[in-house]
Amino acid sequence: MKRSLLLFMLTLLAWTMQAQESRYSNLPTIRIYTLDGWPVTSKSTYKLCTLSYTDENSVTTVYDSVQIRGRGNSTWSLAKKPYRIKFKSKEKFLGKGYAKAKSWTLIANAGDKTMMRDAVASALGEFMGMDFNPAYKFVDLELNGTYIGTYQISDQIDVRPHRVNIYEQEEAITDTTDITGGYLLEVDGFADFTWNKDGFYTNHYVPVRVHSPDEEIIDSRQLNYIWNYVNEFERRLYAGNYDDPAQSYRSMVDTVSLVNWYLGVEIPANVDGFYSTYFYKDRDDSLLYWGPMWDYDIAFNNDSRTDRGGTYQSNTTEQLMADVAYSGSKGWVNEMWKDTWFQKRVNSRFKQLVDEGVETYLNQVIDSLSNLLQASQELNYEKWGISKRMYHERVLYSSYDQYVTDLKTFINQHLTYLATAFAQRKPAEPTPPFKPEAYFYRIYSRATDHPMDISGTSVVTNADDPQKTLQDWYVKPVGDYFQIINRSNSLAINDPTTGNPTATTNTGAHLNLAVADSTDQHQLWTITGVGTDGSYNLINAFSQHTADLSGGSSNENTPVLSWTNDSRNSDSQNRMWYFEKTDPLTDEFTAISRVAEPENYALAYNPTDKQLHFGTDDASKLTFTATVYNLSGVKVGEFAASSRYDMSSLPDGIYIVKWLNRSVKFRK
Repeated sequence: MKRSLLLFMLTLLAWTMQAQESRYSNLPTIRIYTLDGWPVTSKSTYKLCTLSYTDENSVTTVYDSVQIRGRGNSTWSLAKKPYRIKFKSKEKFLGKGYAKAKSWTLIANAGDKTMMRDAVASALGEFMGMDFNPAYKFVDLELNGTYIGTYQISDQIDVRPHRVNIYEQEEAITDTTDITGGYLLEVDGFADFTWNKDGFYTNHYVPVRVHSPDEEIIDSRQLNYIWNYVNEFERRLYAGNYDDPAQSYRSMVDTVSLVNWYLGVEIPANVDGFYSTYFYKDRDDSLLYWGPMWDYDIAFNNDSRTDRGGTYQSNTTEQLMADVAYSGSKGWVNEMWKDTWFQKRVNSRFKQLVDEGVETYLNQVIDSLSNLLQASQELNYEKWGISKRMYHERVLYSSYDQYVTDLKTFINQHLTYLATAFAQRKPAEPTPPFKPEAYFYRIYSRATDHPMDISGTSVVTNADDPQKTLQDWYVKPVGDYFQIINRSNSLAINDPTTGNPTATTNTGAHLNLAVADSTDQHQLWTITGVGTDGSYNLINAFSQHTADLSGGSSNENTPVLSWTNDSRNSDSQNRMWYFEKTDPLTDEFTAISRVAEPENYALAYNPTDKQLHFGTDDASKLTFTATVYNLSGVKVGEFAASSRYDMSSLPDGIYIVKWLNRSVKFRK
């Protein structure tokens, strides 16, 4: 330890002797030396360091007793890593007009080849008049004597002047403390919080992290207060009383910041804009405010993952984030789109921004930043590679200018698209009742886009295979319910839950297959539309449970479970399914499964025990004899309708069963 401290002091002395340090480019240079001389390997544990800042005039300021750690979620795993620094006391690190704070971020922008998307988004926030927009000061960064690239100094999102300027609850509360604010909150898709300590789930299972009050300060009374407050906003939102001044969700939100924040997601096409959504509430203020805008490195058409949907796939040029972005606050936004006021206000505010020259402004910002970064980006990409994919970049080019041009082109084309999309978008219509046609269906999980399949006798999901008939289902109406019968084996989806379940008890049974019997409630399902995207819940008549994809996993053979049926049905994608038609129903399949009206009985074949039999809820109807023929018309057997006929000794093929004045074909 003494040797490390000596090296540290010698390094500090060397910096002091070099008061006029050189810079790597026209940008300021930051040099950081850790106390032990080793790299920063943790994003939870700080490491002591010394930091020197050489500004644009080559004047160096040295800060001692600084701490550094990693930061970020998925970006922390990248080669070019982001960091968080913490001074021993509050510093006006970026000068007048910026926060005086201990904590600052060093953003790597590793997945953004322009390295300016966060900055451009912050500039958009300034243009729209958002109350706080994170700083974007670019520097060259050296760590322990090694140059590591172009970085962006930015604010840590916290409560203080020049950041989120609301009342800061810093002290432990008493019985008389006013706990109405302030609260800095984040819809956090990573759910990076401890339940009932520094975060909570709403009644519609939206994960909300509480950033302020700090987890070391916040009391259960404060957490309960803001939990109830957000849930009341959510209750009003889903209640749909849009025009009732006392009951509308709009009575609880600052509508100016709400619309600006939403456009701050759509104009840059930020697919993470709902996954991470900041909002806040001040003391003695009844409104929830939206912002700041944050985390735009994969915005502006910079996400190669092909789950954006539609014709364009990963290209978001002609996509609304309300339709295709990652979940989080997206459910809230789509509820807002049902409100005619929201639709009109978004459209009018967008037109206002266009008329005020938002495109010209953003292009000017991009040009200015491009000129500023020219020398630094060359050094950065000598180290990291200009055409090497670091994260989820959708396109790769051989020059920096090509990336900048691509960014500007996207903004131009996307603004043109939004002008039409906002004008044409209407409050979404709810998913209509399910009415099966004479087709087989594939039943896809909304969470993974994998269809229901069979593993043994268990119902699972697997990757889509067009040639696999085990993934095709016949949806058969049975009164107010449906049976869901497999095309390949004629077995029905069955909920094996036992006992006396309620909608929220005895859950967790793995759905399986059983011999089709339309009188068995374990095989009967309601197919209930949810949302506005063609999704349905499958709810069992016996258990009252909903079919749920276990853990939302995209792994092969993921179980489909009998699970809780509650308010989460409308926003948990694990419980949502959508239907797509495949082939027309075949005669031999429909005949073997269809109820023979008006007698109210059905002929069924069990491929497991090779038994042919009639099923009914009125045995007195089964007084006749049935005859079995092969496809050549040769009689192979007969049986009383009240008994079973064993076909195990007969070869596979198509057979004809006749009784009274009826006949059907089926495949053994």
